[in-house]
Amino acid sequence: MNNNNLQDDGVEMLCTGLKNINCKLEILSLKNNCITEGGCHVLAAALNSNPSNLTELDLSENKLGNPGMKIILTLFENVQCRLEKLKLNCISITDEGCAALASGFNSNLRELDLSRNQLGDSGVTEISSLLRNSQTLQILRLSNCSITEEGYVALSSALRSNPSHLIELDLTGNDPGESGVKQISDLLQDQNSQLKTLRFLGPAADEGCQYVTGIVGKNPLLLRELNLSGLKLRDTGVHQISALLQDKHCTLNTLNLKNNCITEEGCHVLAAALNSNPSNLTELDLSENKLGNPGLKIILTLFENVQCRLEKLKLSDCSISEEGYKALSSVLRSNPSHLIELDVTGNDPGESGVKLLSDLLQDPNCQLNTLRFLGTSADEGCQYVAGIVGKYPLLLRELNLSGRKLGDTGVNQISALLQDKHCTLNTLNLCDCSITEKQCLILTSALKSNPSHLRELKLSGNKLLGDSGVKHLSDLLMNTQFKLEKLDLCECSITEKQWLILISALKSNPSHLRELNLSLNQLNTGVNHLCDVLKDSRCKLERLSLCRCSITEKQCLILTSALKSNPSHLRELNLSLNQVKNTGVNHLCDVLKDSCCKLEILSLYDCDITDVSSLTQSLTNTKALQFLKELDLRENKIGDSKQKLIDVLRDSNCKLIEDDYNYDDDYDEDEDEDEDEDEDEDDDDDDDDDDDKDSLSKVPNRVNSAKADECCIS
Repeated sequence: MNNNNLQDDGVEMLCTGLKNINCKLEILSLKNNCITEGGCHVLAAALNSNPSNLTELDLSENKLGNPGMKIILTLFENVQCRLEKLKLNCISITDEGCAALASGFNSNLRELDLSRNQLGDSGVTEISSLLRNSQTLQILRLSNCSITEEGYVALSSALRSNPSHLIELDLTGNDPGESGVKQISDLLQDQNSQLKTLRFLGPAADEGCQYVTGIVGKNPLLLRELNLSGLKLRDTGVHQISALLQDKHCTLNTLNLKNNCITEEGCHVLAAALNSNPSNLTELDLSENKLGNPGLKIILTLFENVQCRLEKLKLSDCSISEEGYKALSSVLRSNPSHLIELDVTGNDPGESGVKLLSDLLQDPNCQLNTLRFLGTSADEGCQYVAGIVGKYPLLLRELNLSGRKLGDTGVNQISALLQDKHCTLNTLNLCDCSITEKQCLILTSALKSNPSHLRELKLSGNKLLGDSGVKHLSDLLMNTQFKLEKLDLCECSITEKQWLILISALKSNPSHLRELNLSLNQLNTGVNHLCDVLKDSRCKLERLSLCRCSITEKQCLILTSALKSNPSHLRELNLSLNQVKNTGVNHLCDVLKDSCCKLEILSLYDCDITDVSSLTQSLTNTKALQFLKELDLRENKIGDSKQKLIDVLRDSNCKLIEDDYNYDDDYDEDEDEDEDEDEDEDDDDDDDDDDDKDSLSKVPNRVNSAKADECCIS
């Protein structure tokens, strides 16, 4: 019963059933239901009256606080309690709640999740005392709990004193510091430790490699997953990792080396290490490294080893061309039995590469369930699509033809696939494909004949849908079998009349939609119709992007009133490049003040805001900062009121994105380069459209669409 806004009154009605002696409920999930301390009293009383069957309880993302948690812990006092899994993720508890948990811990509990609570080192110290005494706890999750080196020392000490039960520990999103890395690394050397999954690595490559080299020759068999993505390891770091991979005790299952600056030389070292001990690795991610065809061929030698058990291989954006695709297809034909997922997007297969992989899918021995590879031309993509109609279309889960001029022939070929009875396509990306009204009719008709599988539809940048195109799309959205979760209509030139048709359709079937992108369209009175959807209790929208939709202060009031009536689901809101102004910010504050609001990302880039005092006050006096992770106020002249906001955010997990404060380092470098280029160009370029594009280019990247990815949600 997650995300249903039950509140305390709803919990009370639910408890009537829980008290019934015939109730045999084993799993109860009430995540994100606006339950408070009052609801905890009713729930605990009901569960205590009939406790013997319940084994799993999830109360995550409710405003329980320490008092509410203490009430729930009275369940453990009941000798008949059989609770094995307790999830209390993001419930606003502190070290006080941890102390209560440690003193009232239940001997049956196997799994405990306390992530996204501000426990701090003192709270973790209390949890550590629990670990010293527990004989049953196997899984503990403490991600994003503001734990530092001191907390890592306490945890490591506790696990050393009682090492035999815990098999999974999650500490991601905390700051272990150098000594924290060493503490956890040393812990893995304990021969009595049963840890199989440990997530904790910090943000620096040096820390990751220090950890890796520290366990070579000791007890690396405990490590199942190593994620060093985004760290600048280069070939030197690969040598350190390879030493671990060659260790005879190493049983690593998942290795993520995405965006690590690995070259052909690093591939030689990595492949040699994996070939010396190949039987355990099942997932390898080398995406966004400049491997090229030579590097790819070296990695493919893994498949020549009969002991290779690799199931998932990710090689997106690795500078692979036709030659590499030929080698890839040849190797997979010779040893096709294990690989079930292959990602080579962002490379250039050429015409022959498309044919080779298309033919590979027809091989009856091929076990691929997911293949991402389409090239850069519409002809190649449509050739592939036409080739699998009536054969093995069930293998295709995602089709991305964004930025390609399909024409009537291409649209007809795609439609033939969509109508295929075996087709189970989940994601269809047709951004910037110049789709016309006629083509929209063909596509939507095809989807109507087989609607139940598609979950994500991207049509942004198609400006010629027209009245009939929007009408056909709306008919599809009203189909009860159509369970679309993500809809992208950014920059589709939708008119006021079309908004009424489209949003009426959304209102008739709103329960499945989770993400909606309407950016770069003139909403006008469409805001009113959209608000009717947002108010609907069935609406579970989590991400909403309305960037540059000509929203005014008055419309902002209408929008926020709608959000306030149903606030518990929304996680991300983008209102950038609208005339929100100070009055609009005041209205948004009403949403943030709501105890049920769980907003994590708020984008107000270039919204003509000059004063954020009300926003600062709202964040100070509410628990909104418990959830808010990112606040974008760039290109607003907020002046003196900025410093108070910075002071409020300083000790929170929220990142303020503002013109001269707290930029991401990589963003700084990129923007500096962009600004240098812009200075040279501006002297000769006064075109208004270009100015708009320059403005948009600074808006945070939130979507993978062809043209408007700077201002919309991913």
